[in-house]
Amino acid sequence: MEALLRRRAVYVCQSCVRSARQPLWRNYSSAPPRPDIYDVVCVGGGPAGLSLLTALRANPNTSHLRVALVEAQDLSKIRSWSLPPTKFSNRCSSLTPSSVKFLEQIGAWEHIARDRVQPYQEMQVWDGVSGARIEFDWAGAAPNTGTTIAYMTENLNLTSGLLKRLEELGGVSTFDNARVENITHGEETEELDLREWPVVQLSGGKQLSARLLVGADGANSPVRSFANIEAKGWDYNRHGVVATVELEGEGWGGEFTKIAYQRFLPTGPVAMLPMPGKYSTLVWSTTPSNAALLKSLSPKDFTAMVNAAFTLSTVDLEYMHTQKSGQEEEYSWRMEHTPVDHRAVPQVVTGVQEGTVASFPLKLRHADTYVAERVALVGDAAHTIHPLAGQGLNQGQGDVQSLAKTIEYAVTHGQDIGVGMSLESYVSERYAANHVLLGVCDKLHKLYSFGSGPLVPLRSLGLSAVNALGPLKTFIMNQAAGNGMKVF
Repeated sequence: MEALLRRRAVYVCQSCVRSARQPLWRNYSSAPPRPDIYDVVCVGGGPAGLSLLTALRANPNTSHLRVALVEAQDLSKIRSWSLPPTKFSNRCSSLTPSSVKFLEQIGAWEHIARDRVQPYQEMQVWDGVSGARIEFDWAGAAPNTGTTIAYMTENLNLTSGLLKRLEELGGVSTFDNARVENITHGEETEELDLREWPVVQLSGGKQLSARLLVGADGANSPVRSFANIEAKGWDYNRHGVVATVELEGEGWGGEFTKIAYQRFLPTGPVAMLPMPGKYSTLVWSTTPSNAALLKSLSPKDFTAMVNAAFTLSTVDLEYMHTQKSGQEEEYSWRMEHTPVDHRAVPQVVTGVQEGTVASFPLKLRHADTYVAERVALVGDAAHTIHPLAGQGLNQGQGDVQSLAKTIEYAVTHGQDIGVGMSLESYVSERYAANHVLLGVCDKLHKLYSFGSGPLVPLRSLGLSAVNALGPLKTFIMNQAAGNGMKVF
């Protein structure tokens, strides 16, 4: 028997060798599972973690793996999450057609409340200083490609749908309301050698041993810390202000042609992204002091500031940020003296949903690697990006799709799913692509932070040139949508 194991040493780990010395040898995937030993333990029940477990359970080649989910929040509340049709959560994401296709493949898309998902067909982007503009729409750029640029949905709608799909599939040991107290390596016993296996210690005393530990646990990842993987980057000294706002109508394109808007201001971009009906989600990147002011304003003054962000000059807008109140009157007076092409900007915002104005700090982080021995990182645990391109969640979905494919390959070829050699293809596929996108967004943020000087006409010339070059614009749209040749 030991001679057989030596011939198969390329696949068999030491724990399996020790088990094989018992009277009866059994493969790990078919042996009765021990209560605290899992093939995959995923820490983090956000979109990335839930998508990974759903993909593994939905695939016949990996559905036999024993998997566990660890999440600090109460998942029952997320699973049963519901809001009235006129109320929307302030944390929303833009899903590319590629991400939606993946969700369809794993059977999760049908569990997402579609009446709370809003596809959009056009996007208007312009320089807040010079007014140079670029317009994205598939109908004009590539008529045979499809008309949807992306799909807006609340993060809670996505996670709720994924949880429902996981419940439908079954076979996942879920530990919610459970905080990770510590992560260590296991011990050697008479039956098993788990000295190289991560052991997750939960509040309450439960311990989970993992053949592969997946960190989908956010930017301050305990899993990444356990693996001694450093994440390098910097803070932008900017906050992202989010809110759910109501417009005077369903947009200039009507019900069936929704338009997203983004204006680059020296303090950061401000974006208005369509939600169903007359509602939109606001993402405004600005200085911490401006963010604090916006959160302190009355609903009427906040609404005036949002309208001003898309219509007034940067000088007028800067002045309005110095006022502690009275922005509604100030905006009305300044609009009397400001010519505006109203169809080139979002429809007038008429109100803000109560309790949705919030902010979060913006930062760039990128882990030195996504894997260590028996550890893999996905989503924000691996990288954190500026929200100006709306690609954060899509990057995570790309990670998950790649990692699920990597695990499937290891299983179907008799490899140990946790060793570094089995995980190399995941890193090679995702690291460079994510690094390029992180760099592009970082350079765009810095390029548009200049309010004056020679860079302003140069960047405006470049934006106008891209807008005039149809093939180049189509290529950029394909990259953003996850279609075609992958460059970033």
